[in-house]
Amino acid sequence: MYSEPRLRPAPLNAIAQAAGTTTPPALRIGMIGLGTVGMGTWTVLKRNQSLIAARAGRAVEIVAIAVRDRVRAAEKLGDLALQNVELSGDPHYVATHPDVDVLVEVAGGTGPARGWVQAALAAGKHVVTANKALLAVHGEDLAETAAAHGRQLAYEAAVAGSIPIIKTLREALAANRIDSVTGILNGTSNYILTRMRDAGLGFAQALAEAQQLGYAEADPSFDVDGIDAAHKLSLLAANAFGMAVDFDSVHIEGIRDLQRADIAAAAELGYAVKLLATARRQGAAVELRVHPALVPERHALAHVDGATNGVLVHGDASGPAFYSGAGAGAEPTASAVVADLIDLARLPASHQDRSVPTLGTRLHADDAAPAVLPISEVVTPQLLRVACDTGLCEASTVRALEKSGLQVLRRKWMHAEDAAPALVLLTAPVVDSLAANAVQRLQARNGVIVRRLRVHSLD
Repeated sequence: MYSEPRLRPAPLNAIAQAAGTTTPPALRIGMIGLGTVGMGTWTVLKRNQSLIAARAGRAVEIVAIAVRDRVRAAEKLGDLALQNVELSGDPHYVATHPDVDVLVEVAGGTGPARGWVQAALAAGKHVVTANKALLAVHGEDLAETAAAHGRQLAYEAAVAGSIPIIKTLREALAANRIDSVTGILNGTSNYILTRMRDAGLGFAQALAEAQQLGYAEADPSFDVDGIDAAHKLSLLAANAFGMAVDFDSVHIEGIRDLQRADIAAAAELGYAVKLLATARRQGAAVELRVHPALVPERHALAHVDGATNGVLVHGDASGPAFYSGAGAGAEPTASAVVADLIDLARLPASHQDRSVPTLGTRLHADDAAPAVLPISEVVTPQLLRVACDTGLCEASTVRALEKSGLQVLRRKWMHAEDAAPALVLLTAPVVDSLAANAVQRLQARNGVIVRRLRVHSLD
């Protein structure tokens, strides 16, 4: 329960009077979308309006909302709440409304949303968005538009929900050379993997449960196929490494093909399986990859369960810093939206131009930007689950792998109820293409089925 602080802040008008000034005008918000995030933003602004005004230095008020169904929107918000709010069926009208200072775009999508944001920036509005797909695909163009018109494009809510990871990279860790950013960035996939581990569910069962609870959409492709996490990773990498947003270069694998026996095999060797998004420096190049990976049970990321997100950042001065929190949901995401609005409200009228680059500070000339390392050249330890049931099979498998250049560090037999006996092997770090080729040869030569998962090296 919220309790009042011992020392209450003086009212804004009292502060202004003491300083011999008038109360600053409210920051006027136009919003496109009244779905989960839009409704959460409305709720947080209304519930905490006095607190937000005190922290922002002026009131923050929604004055116009673009919705698909004005009658339904009026029922959701209530007639009294709408006395000073204009509802419109035209997003472009709200984006360019003369009484709007900041556009909040929470409708989603990469098509019409791009036009709305561009129109708002061109009309002299700042923009706050939770739309990671829009920024991953069109972020560079929109950043240029914002710069051309001296406006800010803020998107804390687009990555990791309530975790202030964009602000952390751009401000709190600004003194650091960032070496890596590794995260669990999709709550739906993380919930499914948690249930597969804790309840022994198969993927289909865990997905159905997530859909029933509202964690997964009817079409879960963006989540379980890794696309959502890759959108977010491309934005984190741009801020961490000063590179262009490069969604197309992210290596993406999802969790659809994971089996219960894969999760059990990882546990046998002391690992949890997570859908990890990794951006890491490797010499002059960077790794950009999203795929299932084994995380040691003692690692902080292994304890990020359910729909929670977690991000681990390594800076050269800060060392490792770990952040965890709600990665989605109405109010956790709205918390990030409103935080961006408060930052904009604090800007003096004489400094309304961009104070922070939209996508991080460019560290390289265009011809010297870091290249993205192909997944075939990434080096990680590997976990192999080989379907075989004899000691002779074990000996021949290890011999074949070592002949292919893989060093086997650990081996263990596994007998799962719903799977054939399997030999579980952990290798030393190896180039990904070498591991893939070794597995292919092993399956062709010995007629065995091999499951392969990468292991996340401790940062």
